[in-house]
Amino acid sequence: MASIASSLGDEKEKSLQSLFSQPVRFHLLYKSSHHGAQLSTLLSSFDTSGKFVLVVFLQTGEVRGGFTSRSLKVGRKFDDEEAFVFEVNRRSKRFPALRSAKAVEVHFTDSGQAIGFGQQAGYKGSVFGQPLLFSLPGAVALRWMLVCFRLDVGDLLPSPWREVSWTDWQSLRQNFASYKLVLETLPRVRALLLGPVGSGKSSLVNSIRSTIYRRIVHLPNVGTATGNWNFLSLLFSVTQLKSYDIRAEKGGSPSALSLCDVMAIGDEDFAGLSYSDTLDIIKGHVPEGYKFQSDFPINDKINGYRAAPTLKDQIHCVLFVLDAAKVTSYSSSLRTSLRRLHTTVSDLGKRVYSVHVPLKKAAQLVGLPLSYVLPVKNYISQLSVDLNTDILLLNVVNSILQAVDDTLEDEYPGVITGPLPKEQLLTHRTEFPTL
Repeated sequence: MASIASSLGDEKEKSLQSLFSQPVRFHLLYKSSHHGAQLSTLLSSFDTSGKFVLVVFLQTGEVRGGFTSRSLKVGRKFDDEEAFVFEVNRRSKRFPALRSAKAVEVHFTDSGQAIGFGQQAGYKGSVFGQPLLFSLPGAVALRWMLVCFRLDVGDLLPSPWREVSWTDWQSLRQNFASYKLVLETLPRVRALLLGPVGSGKSSLVNSIRSTIYRRIVHLPNVGTATGNWNFLSLLFSVTQLKSYDIRAEKGGSPSALSLCDVMAIGDEDFAGLSYSDTLDIIKGHVPEGYKFQSDFPINDKINGYRAAPTLKDQIHCVLFVLDAAKVTSYSSSLRTSLRRLHTTVSDLGKRVYSVHVPLKKAAQLVGLPLSYVLPVKNYISQLSVDLNTDILLLNVVNSILQAVDDTLEDEYPGVITGPLPKEQLLTHRTEFPTL
């Protein structure tokens, strides 16, 4: 069974995209036929910031809708100079608001709650002849389907910066399952996931496991990966160091990759994981399961502290995980923290990547080359896996393994074909940057 589809279709999606002056992508948040025709459910799908499109699919085949540049989650009646209504048939037409005052509003009607475009503002040239109401529930909901999208606005690259074969799932999975690291003394790569609250770190672990097992996998401590539930994200965000072995099959032996999830990076509103604690994790001092406390930094007195960590205890690759919808709105303090961590981690000799983000904005935010940005789509509301999503995720895990192998070859020349002698490991650990 496929993941939830938007019902828009390629042709109508391109037609709707043509209504905007900038390149846009549509990110599906809500579909009444799947999530239920309740206004509370629809409103809960909105992020606290962003731009949104509501699309009505009529039984006649017509497509109509409205655009708002503000979230319905932060206001029930508001001005919106950018708001417009539209129709998408053989060609798209947009009808801007005659007055920006209360261009969009959530209100009550005789048939139930509704979201209205044009109740007071009106829309120039609209063929609707009356305000566009999205009434939920009510009898109208039985005759059409409502879909809500968030707009991801940004520059589109003229050509793919990284070629992806969208039919090569089997070989990608086999490469990952059979991957052997060049340094035999290193059982697996430990990749650390770093990111702000709600960025999708834990969901990325879920998604990679889902891809390998070919079914949706749920971990009990996964937070949320979108801005819809910032408060819940704060409550359920991982607060301890937790490593997840990625197995080639359910119940099988661990693969060459282990993902390490930790407390979210702090910003102006959330203390989060400190800079010093992050470095101690990367260097391998922090024991598995350690619970982080923002007011109690890690030191050599904590239970299980590793004073002399080995190569297998250390972090070998760092992944900055960012929410694609929030890259342009992250605080300046978070940007400073990310860049400081990137600089320090790079100096330690780690491989650094950024995943789950718009390309150019992500590269600028963390300070990475464009080729080090790996976009993925997490499994959030899907009920089953999707081939294209799997391929993006498999490309990421294979890139991690290959990158760490490249680093190992540089740091341990001449010993990659056999076990590394204990004496040489100690020498490398003390005289060279940690891997």
